[in-house]
Amino acid sequence: MKQPGSPDRDPSLPAQAWNRGIQSGGPPLRERLERLIRLASQLPSMPHLEEHNTLESPLSPSLKAAVMAIGGAEDKVGERSILKTFFNRAGAADARVAIIPSASREPEIIGQIYHQIFEEMGAKSIDILDIRNRRESEDPRMQERLEDCTGAFMTGGDQLRLCALIAETPLALQIQKRVRSGQLVLAGTSAGAAVMGYNMISGGASGEPPNRGLVDLGTGLGIIPEVIVDQHFHNRNRMARLMSAVAAFPERIGIGIDEDTCAVFEGDGTLQVVGKGTVTVVDPGEVSYNSRAQVGEQDPLSICNLKVHILSQGGRYSLYKRAVLQQII
Repeated sequence: MKQPGSPDRDPSLPAQAWNRGIQSGGPPLRERLERLIRLASQLPSMPHLEEHNTLESPLSPSLKAAVMAIGGAEDKVGERSILKTFFNRAGAADARVAIIPSASREPEIIGQIYHQIFEEMGAKSIDILDIRNRRESEDPRMQERLEDCTGAFMTGGDQLRLCALIAETPLALQIQKRVRSGQLVLAGTSAGAAVMGYNMISGGASGEPPNRGLVDLGTGLGIIPEVIVDQHFHNRNRMARLMSAVAAFPERIGIGIDEDTCAVFEGDGTLQVVGKGTVTVVDPGEVSYNSRAQVGEQDPLSICNLKVHILSQGGRYSLYKRAVLQQII
């Protein structure tokens, strides 16, 4: 169990990197994140986010390519069903894959692991975008490398690290634009899945009732602004922290994804489950009472009429209808 308030870093990110900065000689990572938060608070309202604050319309109406949020620890040596789904959606033998290993402390190693996997599957081309500082995310040459790709895969690690490196950069905007135009299939595993929403779980504890201090929240990449994603879900007993996050942002829908399991989001607002575990949907749309504003930081929350759906392989859910759909066998 972690102490509330501490970041949910992957063990691959050492404490000194958090305090020192990322191999760039720049300001410390914590300082960068605090600066981003200050800047965000000063920005005028953003129409492209405001239009997604409710779920009355289909998921990101212009979204045409699939977005795959993977709960981590996906099968890399056996059937590889989730990775094959990404590979096929990206074009199969014509797939041009970009691997973004920036969430990891060992991007070269993790990048090569996925490079070998997609090479064995027969991808037409594979490029590892080993981004170590924000300047690289702002470099037009990095955008050129992504321009012709049909699929981008964000690896696991630390979601705060990943956002510190690419959030609100030209590269992140390019990813959003190409996904919404149907030119790029996007997948993220573990930390790479956590960043998909606008509101992001950056850390938290487990083994406690839902409470305000149980979850640390930050700002993700906003690929699917309607949801808050948690990963390694039942494997690490994270139901209470997802409920705590949804209590903080009741306009969102919580999506908890087990290991070796994927939530595939389509442009029509549907989610489909692929993999061996489950996807848990936490829907606060009809909540009649939420005590979050009246209780202390560590006090248990009361959340009444909160809906929870648990979906396995082939299970489908409509985000804008807030309803379970017929399961695909």
